[in-house]
Amino acid sequence: MANSQTRNLTEGPIGKTLFVFALPILAGNVLQSLNGSVNAVWVGRFLGEQALTATANANNIMFFLIGAVFGVGMAATILVAQAMGAKDMAQAKRVIGTSATFFFSVSVVIALIGLPLSRHILVWMSTPAEALPLAEAYLRIIFMAVPFLYMFAFLSAILRGSGDTRTPFFFLLLVVVLDIGFNPLLIFGLGPFPEMGIAGSATATLIANIISLAAMILWLRHRRHPLWISRHENAVYKPNPLILKSLIIKGVPMGLQMILISLAMILMISMVNAYGVDTTSAYGAALQLWTYVQMPAMAIGAACSSMAAQNVGAHRWDRVEATAKVGTLFNFLMTGALILPIIVFDHSTLSLFLPDGSPALAHASHLNHIAVWSFLFFGVTFVVSGVVRSTGAVIPPLVILGIALWGIRIPFAKLLQPTLGADAIWWSFPVSAVCAMLMSLAYYKWGRWRSASMLVGAHETGATPAEVPAQPPSPVADPAPVPTSTANARPEPDAS
Repeated sequence: MANSQTRNLTEGPIGKTLFVFALPILAGNVLQSLNGSVNAVWVGRFLGEQALTATANANNIMFFLIGAVFGVGMAATILVAQAMGAKDMAQAKRVIGTSATFFFSVSVVIALIGLPLSRHILVWMSTPAEALPLAEAYLRIIFMAVPFLYMFAFLSAILRGSGDTRTPFFFLLLVVVLDIGFNPLLIFGLGPFPEMGIAGSATATLIANIISLAAMILWLRHRRHPLWISRHENAVYKPNPLILKSLIIKGVPMGLQMILISLAMILMISMVNAYGVDTTSAYGAALQLWTYVQMPAMAIGAACSSMAAQNVGAHRWDRVEATAKVGTLFNFLMTGALILPIIVFDHSTLSLFLPDGSPALAHASHLNHIAVWSFLFFGVTFVVSGVVRSTGAVIPPLVILGIALWGIRIPFAKLLQPTLGADAIWWSFPVSAVCAMLMSLAYYKWGRWRSASMLVGAHETGATPAEVPAQPPSPVADPAPVPTSTANARPEPDAS
């Protein structure tokens, strides 16, 4: 970590630069998934199917909570990356200061509101009655952890936007080690620790994130990271109106994407809950495997977004286009390489999360064979959307996602259940993923995302060229209209 620093993503070979930059992100995703899986092993094998069902429901709520402020963090990351590409450190710190103040304030409000509403939310989700008390105990502590989870994720995203992926990785490693270590101690009450059951698993997450967040802040201060805001620069924490406006206008649509996903997942698990604990625990076990399958796409997509944003700031549009192509290729190779062994050995891996002889194992294996392929297509959408958003075009990816989830996946799952039963739910994943991929590729080719601006109102307020991406020549001589499904959603260049 002694040499951790920002990375210039506007130079060097695209493939090698993207791979080296994405590697710590991928390793971090592996750590997070390993952490969740190990915790699921403790909960599922030693506390039973009801406890695993409880965590599956509560974790969907946590995903929703993260999505609620994800957009602001992503908007800040893109603005920082564009500023870094333009070599404007002062602008980068202004973005960090404003977004940190906004981000932390909102996270505290969400935690304070959510804590007393935990049980009501779970009841609304149709959480099975036998799992409800366990889910409530788990979710209440997760709400307490929200500000620390948010700030850790926010700092990590900002550092990645600057080209520094090593620092977030090492502190995420600390989170995982602490979380895995505290889980059995607090679940079973080993040594001086109290026996907390399922609440101990959530408490371990809380403690691990508090310690690692504090360590990261102290480390950045000690190392005087290029993005560290020193005492004499504290004025940047006062919200800048132009930046705050951009964070909200650009961040809200990106956050809505996460909310759409999480609400769809909540509705999906509500449908799954109707089939009983065996099916729900099978779905929860399959979700553990799916986290590994989607890791390459998420890592490559996040790397592509930061890399494209830096090149937008540097006006290197040739590298923006190349980033999208190389990222898509990497997704197919890496995601496909994971899907095959997970299909072949799914019974062995699923049995890690379910008790031996559980009837849920057969359900889990069946649904996994149907749905896991969807992540191959999901990865393309993730990469392409990341590149498109790097310019500030945030509305079209939101519309495409909304159509795929709420116009295709949810109706498919609900309307075909009388005919296909639970299989309608599983088949809705690949069907909607293919449609989302086709719509995303269509907008990438024919949409006007290249002429978008991330900093809202910059032209009117006299912002410097470094703060506003220049409009590149479109690679399409005569842009054709986008497909009907997204034509009405495509904004004008200054409103994307």
